[in-house]
Amino acid sequence: MTIEWVNETLVREFVFLGFSSLAGLQRLLYIVFLLIYLFTLGTNAIIISTIVLDRPLHTPMYFFLAVLFCFETCYTFILVPKMLVDLLTQKKIISFLGCSIQMFSFLLLGCSHSFLLAVMGYDRYVAICNPLRYTVLMGYGVCVGLVAAACACGFTVSLVTTSLVFHLPFHSSNQLHHFFCDIYPVLKLASHHSRFIQLVIFMLGVFALIIPLLLILVSYIRIISAILKISSSVGRYKAFSTCASHLIVVTVHYGCASFIYLRPKSNYSSSQDTLISVSYTILTPLFNLMVYSLRNKEFKSAVQRTMAQTSYPVN
Repeated sequence: MTIEWVNETLVREFVFLGFSSLAGLQRLLYIVFLLIYLFTLGTNAIIISTIVLDRPLHTPMYFFLAVLFCFETCYTFILVPKMLVDLLTQKKIISFLGCSIQMFSFLLLGCSHSFLLAVMGYDRYVAICNPLRYTVLMGYGVCVGLVAAACACGFTVSLVTTSLVFHLPFHSSNQLHHFFCDIYPVLKLASHHSRFIQLVIFMLGVFALIIPLLLILVSYIRIISAILKISSSVGRYKAFSTCASHLIVVTVHYGCASFIYLRPKSNYSSSQDTLISVSYTILTPLFNLMVYSLRNKEFKSAVQRTMAQTSYPVN
């Protein structure tokens, strides 16, 4: 691949170098990533369709779950097809405008995903700590409002962050050591940027990651307190099992995202970030759907009912 330098003029496109060190494995990676992506996409479609079609699943928990899988489907659609095309092409480029749109879209969905996990934690808190008032406190209008609030927070963070990054001057290298337009790989290419901008972007990351995580922790402190008051071991196990999948997904999501966006920039490593981002983009959605579907007997029964009704519709 020829190295392109843009001197004294504005950068009009970026060249991805995320997989340049794996040139001999790119076709194999293409096949593996394509199969995982198609399987994840198909399974997400089955999960969302089942939740929509099966009336017993028309509850707040499954409503939020459907929205979660919609977010994951959309942000993988933003990143993975472009990555797959680049694995087969010699010159892996994206326009300046395309890069900004990709960053905005990914941050919008990723941050909304983060706030949605906090909403799902609150839903579990209400279900376990206020079961008699659950249907009142978590009505359809409340659920839609909470999702809208999560999206509004995600939109605000993504708009401000993308605007700050792409209003910087880009006059030097256009070699992006990543496979998509993430914040810090792009920020490294800016000709100059102030500590203030870095601080604002970092604080936005704290807002999008730490605040939802703290809300989740508060919800689970109250949930654990309520579960410990349940006298029967069977009741305690049943109550905790409804939260286990959410806890696993929260751990993976905030673990990966915090490693990328909240660690000191002096420890920044493009190869480490690329590896974690591949896991976050390709493997985490696959992991999440397996956690929520394979561990959930109620959902597996719903899939069977939906397939039976689709195959043998009742007149």
